[in-house]
Amino acid sequence: MPDAAAPAQPRNPLHGLTLEAIVTALATHYGWAELGERIPVRCFTHDPSIGSSLKFLRKTPWAREKVEGLYLFMLRERHRSGGAP
Repeated sequence: MPDAAAPAQPRNPLHGLTLEAIVTALATHYGWAELGERIPVRCFTHDPSIGSSLKFLRKTPWAREKVEGLYLFMLRERHRSGGAP
């Protein structure tokens, strides 16, 4: 019998990704300075680090939604330009 608490999400590009993986990919792709311009939150603009960003984003749903949205945008842009996912 399948587990009802964890339904399969084959079409969800965020399924199976950790917040750490998302923030790391964004910081690598954009750099902290541009990431701070795109999402102006202190954890990206003042002494940024993966750890401080994760701590803030786990407590702040609206900021996490913006980060996830930017990640999806980055994936679409890579796909359109023919780059690797």
